[in-house]
Amino acid sequence: MERSFDATVFTKNRPRLLAHDAGRALFDEVVWAADAEGLLSDEHFSVDGTLIEAAASLKSFRPKEGPPPPSDDDPGNPSVDFRGERRRNETHAGTTDPEARLLRKGKGKEARLAFLGHALMENRHGLRMDFTVSQATGTADRGYDTRDCVRDMRARRVTPHVAQKKQHSVIDGRTTRHAGYAVSLRIRKRLEEVFGWMKTVGGLRCTRYRGVARTGLAGYLVATAYNLVRMANLPPEPEATAVASG
Repeated sequence: MERSFDATVFTKNRPRLLAHDAGRALFDEVVWAADAEGLLSDEHFSVDGTLIEAAASLKSFRPKEGPPPPSDDDPGNPSVDFRGERRRNETHAGTTDPEARLLRKGKGKEARLAFLGHALMENRHGLRMDFTVSQATGTADRGYDTRDCVRDMRARRVTPHVAQKKQHSVIDGRTTRHAGYAVSLRIRKRLEEVFGWMKTVGGLRCTRYRGVARTGLAGYLVATAYNLVRMANLPPEPEATAVASG
């Protein structure tokens, strides 16, 4: 019986994987395989984002200039007093992961050091078409019902089936009157289910890696694994049956 490979093999080869964008290449190969089997929609897609917690604590988020906040004398895990200090991405940076950014998902929500994951899903079978990781913007998620977003989508000849706000919505009857709009909103919920799988089963709720590139590599691998599992569980496509007449 052969011994299992040493975990450091992947660690030593990670720079090569990052340099050649191997995570995306593998992901694309699986997407192309799904397309070759006729599993992908070519018209209807959904897009959304999710928060990926950084492998860094708020204690490491220090002022870029001036003295650090007061703390006790514990060198391993000091207690830091942030009382009265306003922390922002413009004035502070993380010492553990400088690429992580402070992000608040909404009003009243706790701010965390995080990255953002962005996913594109085809609506036919819920397969991932693309996935990428970026730095957090620091602002709350305001949805896609914004004037600039809707205008840009229409300029690209994309029908904006975005969730409509109760007040001051820029989506009108040109979009909402069609039956396909309600269908798109229902299918879009699959994105949250996929994000749930990637975070719980795929371990992407909190990254174990530092930086956008390494977290992005892990994200592509998890997204690839999801597509493979999803493809394996899909029912077989019905074969065309020839009917003789005469």
